[in-house]
This record gives sequence, structure tokens and C-alpha cells, in this order.
Amino acid sequence: MRTELCINNKYEHTLKFATLKGLKMDINSKLVDKGIVLADAPPPAANYIPYVKTDKLIFISGQVSQNENGFIKGVLGADLNVEEGYDAARQCAISLLAQLKNAVNGDLNKVAKVVKLGGFVNSAPDFTEQPSVINGASDLFVDLFGEKGRHARTAVGANLPLGVAVEIDGIFEVES
Repeated sequence: MRTELCINNKYEHTLKFATLKGLKMDINSKLVDKGIVLADAPPPAANYIPYVKTDKLIFISGQVSQNENGFIKGVLGADLNVEEGYDAARQCAISLLAQLKNAVNGDLNKVAKVVKLGGFVNSAPDFTEQPSVINGASDLFVDLFGEKGRHARTAVGANLPLGVAVEIDGIFEVES
């Protein structure tokens, strides 16, 4: 039996995910289907470790917006619009996935739940659409993990290091 849910947000991003009753979806296959390549996880930029694993929880340090061309920099509401911020947040989610893959020894199918994301948006003083920006990460996790990807979340404005547009940290539950 196949169930399909479509979510449309006001920025024209459409998500579709399918769950096959009784079957586990392979996350690595879903990444390939979506054309997402997980590069090597970025190394820490200061005196911290990329993740901490305790029992069934993995806490991943903040991942800044970057892609194959380097850091995605700018201030939302001044240099960047919401759609550009959404894309930057999506890139943060891809970096979170790369760190998570390291934490689970390469097997993303061990993820039982995306528990919480903490989203920080480099924002102009009058910018108030931080939640719409962080949807770039939230939408990707729901798209990849289905119901297991729905999570608690924070989305706040901040002055971010290196002038990056977005930074996101995450908490994930894994199967033991």
C-alpha cells in the first residue's frame, strides 16, 4: 500500500514523500534519487567536536551554510531573500547529514527520529521570516525520512560567524 503526502509552502517548494507500508525506505537511495551527494563532513572550525553520541541520541554541532563553492554568506533581509536563505538552510541540512553519516558509521538507515533542529539566521534588524528560511532544512528532513523527519525546532535571528547566512545544529535518535 502506498501513501503519498504533498506539502506546498508559499515559496513554491513542493515536497513529496512516499512510505511503503511495512517496508523501510533506504535513505542512501533517496539521496541518490534526489541528486544529493554527501561530501566529506566539514571539520570543526574551532575547539569543539562535530558530534556527541550518548546512548540513542546524537547531538551534531552547528553546520554553517556552505556548498562546493565555499561559504554561503549574507544577511537575510539585506543581501539575501527568503528563497536564497531557504537554499542555504538546505545546504546546512546536507552538512548535518554528512556528520550524521559519520556518527552512524555510514548507515543513515539507523536514524529512528530527527528530534530537534536549532536554526540561526543572519538577519537584518527588521527581518522576521526566520522560520521560512529554516524550512529549507526541515523540508529536506521530512522529505528524506517521512514521519521520522518531523521534529521540534528553533528558528531565530543572529549575528553569525564568518558572515554565513545560516547555521543549524541537530539532535537525532538512532537505533541501537
